[in-house]
Amino acid sequence: HSFPTRRSSDLQAVPGFEAQHPGVTVDVELVHGDAVTSRLQSAFWASLDVPDLVEVEISAAGTFFRGPVADVGFVDLTDWLKQSGYLDRIVKSRFSPYTSRGHVFGLPHDVHPVMLAYRRDLFERLGIDADKLQTWDDFVHEGRRVTRRGEQYMIQFSDVTSQNLEMLLFQRGGGYFDANGDLLMDNEITVETIKWYIPLVAGSHLIASDPGTSDQAFTRAVEDGYILSFICPDWRSRLIERNVPQVAGKMALMPLPAFTRGGRRTSTWGGTMLGITKRCRNKELAWQLAQYLYFDRQQLAARYRETNILSPLKTAWDLPVLREPRPYWSNQPIGKLYADLAEQVPPQYASPFTSLAQEKLGQVVSACASYYNSHGEEGFETFVRVRLKQAADDVRHQMERNPF
Repeated sequence: HSFPTRRSSDLQAVPGFEAQHPGVTVDVELVHGDAVTSRLQSAFWASLDVPDLVEVEISAAGTFFRGPVADVGFVDLTDWLKQSGYLDRIVKSRFSPYTSRGHVFGLPHDVHPVMLAYRRDLFERLGIDADKLQTWDDFVHEGRRVTRRGEQYMIQFSDVTSQNLEMLLFQRGGGYFDANGDLLMDNEITVETIKWYIPLVAGSHLIASDPGTSDQAFTRAVEDGYILSFICPDWRSRLIERNVPQVAGKMALMPLPAFTRGGRRTSTWGGTMLGITKRCRNKELAWQLAQYLYFDRQQLAARYRETNILSPLKTAWDLPVLREPRPYWSNQPIGKLYADLAEQVPPQYASPFTSLAQEKLGQVVSACASYYNSHGEEGFETFVRVRLKQAADDVRHQMERNPF
């Protein structure tokens, strides 16, 4: 079997599968995510050779599901998932990005629940009790108390991209598309969320800043206490451990504040699916490999140790490794903390136009932040509605050109 992937942990798992299947060779190739998407799409369209199994990033998955269901290049896994019981044993929301017209074309690799990472030592010094930050209103209140413009900000939020905003939209039950593929990025949830979000990143009472996209700039911002907290899905917690070792023991994690008291206290950021291509000659063996890579308990424990990534398989959440205290995170058992939030993770739905919608929403964020810096609340809601509708109409125009 040939199998492009984006992670070295898959390379480490292959010998175990080959040992269980004498005579079988698995050829694993590490490929950048963008390259996987562009090369595989071209290969599907041109009827060229394709790998037997492929990992695809969540925002790109929908691009492979356009056209009649019969023409999708991936095997429909729905019946296999039912027969194996995985349809019930995997977090339901994680099938939504890889489902089109009722057919599941991808096996979810992850859940990626989101928590809030914060400088525990600085919170304590500033008199911020993380346990009392139950809602975003609580959080903003404390943020306005401790933020010092140009020196210290409560949280890392962007005023030029949609990345943080979309995570908040998912938390509130919104997003880009619904389960039928209809665009909802300009609905009332989005309007209200933008109206709430922009004053946090712009204007005279902001509490957020984004130190930049480079690892060096972010690392310095965390070390210096320039930002006190940031959004942290499970995969990012490992990157932080590696990239910002100087604050080991000073960091901690907490559930996201809820928008309403007692409401959802997590969201999701990122994801990957594993698909079996229709041109795979031995689909049954490919399905066995997929299960081994994603759901074998020994592989899951090793993968968690390397990546901090939580499996979507609920029966894997009792692995002892998830309960191990992490010195970096003030001895919190972070695997259990993420697992405790996993079933609250909201769905996000597949569309060939997800990347376009993300780009357009990012433009809305930038334009609204600029307007708010110049005009404040005067005319702000009208500007938000007009700018958001323009962006959504651009996406709808492109969608209308797609006959499926």
